[in-house]
Amino acid sequence: MLLAFTAAASSRKAAGDSVLGAVVSPTPGTHWTDYKGVAIGATTDAVRQKLGNPKEKGDDQDLYVFSENESAQFYYDAAHTVTAIMITYSGDIKSAPTAMQVVGEDAAPRPDGGISKMVRFPKAGYWIAYNRSGGDDVVITIAIQKI
Repeated sequence: MLLAFTAAASSRKAAGDSVLGAVVSPTPGTHWTDYKGVAIGATTDAVRQKLGNPKEKGDDQDLYVFSENESAQFYYDAAHTVTAIMITYSGDIKSAPTAMQVVGEDAAPRPDGGISKMVRFPKAGYWIAYNRSGGDDVVITIAIQKI
């Protein structure tokens, strides 16, 4: 399965954004700006038009299940715009993105294989966190949230 995302290619340093952790990316500044074409600030209607009917629909959040291995929740504010996106990959995670693809930097794994990386993009108005659990039943969660 192909993961649809858009990368921003501006330098975080030049943009005034900060990084939590060491910088080891061969292409610094390349990170997700949206998930499947939906970005922070999109309207509820735009999300549903782009992705179809959610499995669970609500005024403050929608749940989409794209496969048995990939799902996403979109959180809305009172104005019905996206304030956060939480993506989960579990089971067969071969199609899941890497920390480098999501936050624009590699993250060193812990001894158990787990990975955690968070990067703030204040000028863009959001932060992104990449978490991969350790052990045999790996779960990857990606959060994009309005600052």
